[in-house]
Amino acid sequence: MESLHDQACASALGELSRFRREFYTSLTTRADALFELTDAVLCADGPVRSLVDLTLVAEHRRGHGAMYHALCEGRVEPQRLRRSLASLRFHW
Repeated sequence: MESLHDQACASALGELSRFRREFYTSLTTRADALFELTDAVLCADGPVRSLVDLTLVAEHRRGHGAMYHALCEGRVEPQRLRRSLASLRFHW
């Protein structure tokens, strides 16, 4: 028997998974490297003080060269990202 808490957690996980897919599709160039860089920022222990330090976070599996390349040449579709953010359902 599932509790309401379990159902709420499953719903929130599904929503997070959907948002991550939408976020990834809004990255049009160098998507893999930008996505990993975003994960590294979110999973870093404390404030990010240096871009190079992000390459040491486990979620960023590429070297610092790939990170700089993604930041220089990577692209995001802002309208698609806006729509994804606006469609999120918050669970309080």
